[in-house]
Amino acid sequence: MSKELIINDTKHETRVALLENGNLEELIVERHMEENITGNIYKGKVVRVLPGMQAAFVNIGQDQAAFIYVTDVYFGTEEYERLLGVDADEENKETPSKSPSLEPSFHIEDVLCKGQDILVQVSKAPIGSKGARITSHVSIPGRFLVLMHTTKHIGISRRIEEEKERARLKEIISELRPEPYGFIARTLSEGVNKKKIASEITFLVQLWENIQKKYDNTAGPSLLHMELDVTLRAVRDLFTQEVDRLVIDSATGYDSILRFLDTFMPGFKDYVELYDGPQPIFDAYNLETEIARALKKKVWLKSGGHIVIENTEAFVVIDVNTGRYVGKHNLEETVLKLNLEAVKEIAYQIRLRNIGGLIVIDFIDMEKEVNREKVFNALTNVLKKDRIKTNVLPMSAMGLIEMTRKRTHENLNRMLCEPCFYCEGEGYLKSKRTVCYDIYREVMQEAGDVAGDRITVKVHPDVADLFMGEEHNVVESLERNLTQEIVILADSRFHVEQYEINLKNRMT
Repeated sequence: MSKELIINDTKHETRVALLENGNLEELIVERHMEENITGNIYKGKVVRVLPGMQAAFVNIGQDQAAFIYVTDVYFGTEEYERLLGVDADEENKETPSKSPSLEPSFHIEDVLCKGQDILVQVSKAPIGSKGARITSHVSIPGRFLVLMHTTKHIGISRRIEEEKERARLKEIISELRPEPYGFIARTLSEGVNKKKIASEITFLVQLWENIQKKYDNTAGPSLLHMELDVTLRAVRDLFTQEVDRLVIDSATGYDSILRFLDTFMPGFKDYVELYDGPQPIFDAYNLETEIARALKKKVWLKSGGHIVIENTEAFVVIDVNTGRYVGKHNLEETVLKLNLEAVKEIAYQIRLRNIGGLIVIDFIDMEKEVNREKVFNALTNVLKKDRIKTNVLPMSAMGLIEMTRKRTHENLNRMLCEPCFYCEGEGYLKSKRTVCYDIYREVMQEAGDVAGDRITVKVHPDVADLFMGEEHNVVESLERNLTQEIVILADSRFHVEQYEINLKNRMT
């Protein structure tokens, strides 16, 4: 399987596309005016403690105060290790748990108070009206390892499956690890020699010590450490031995990548190319069409069926429909085949659109339990390639699957789109006929006590056309009942739901 990283880097926006066999698999977009602060480390100042929610608001120098739960407050190594469960021999994720499930033995008001300084890291960037989610269990990712300063735990990424390799990495880290730090070996550490691991441990420890010095010598709130920009994060996290090449269209970005590789990955420099083709780089790789497709609610399947993706305030709903697909044999076989096809597209769209939080998938109903199991297993298997952690519950008898996907920043739709200024995000407008009848009722209600020979109504041109055509009887009815002339005026500046009734026009 060939993989490529395609980077479109401009002064106002950077887009990173991961291609597998020429297909767009993952897209990261960052606008330079909308800074992504996930991973940044701050010296914050507590502005409000909420005992009822066991949480606190912390000023980290952003427009909105950040939010921290009691389980995210570091209060001694022993307490954190108990929450993390370090007796376990392996780690389920590449990054440490930000919200341990066990309740701490202390309350938020016992450890935080208004005006207190606290060292925190952003675990989830601000989304919409919600401020950033932060934690004081700071972790610093490198290319091969993640340093944790609040636990002595050594973890190995679950994506490294070979037990011999897991044991080798754990032995190396145990030997090299300075007290009191913990480390997690990332997937990219597989096969890496001891010298490189030792070098990264030294680098990460020095980086953490510098952050601590800044904390001691800086007044809060202030930024202590900034995470890499999106281009270098992509190089660090996505540029692996499986990636055949990286292509970028910015000379500045190209030089930045080469400097980064000189320090951390010199063997990869030959795989980096500076794009200088006549077309924009995303057009040259036919990516703009896929991005446009990822912003639509309806996604067609090859069979003729389709899925519909709806974003709500609380969760994302994905609905599977037969569409034009009718199958060839019996109904159960037709439905199973369509659901299995939908599974692949759903997993692809979730990853491409960076959909996070709670997701509910409504598959087409299947009578046989064995077929529901097939769809569930197919979904869990295809989600294994997702870098973001997911949890999937078995399919219900009604064909529903509930799943969660870790959300760290805005999904693609919220990043690239905004609510419709016409419907204000409702998704629907009143029909033109409904507007006609609204006008009828309002004129009847208000015109009775107003003397005059003529009533003028300004409306959108489409509503005016309806009044003059199919709904002419509405105008005639008003004229009979009120014994006044009704004049309909079209105004192209009006919203389709907007109208203006003037009851005081007299014939002169």
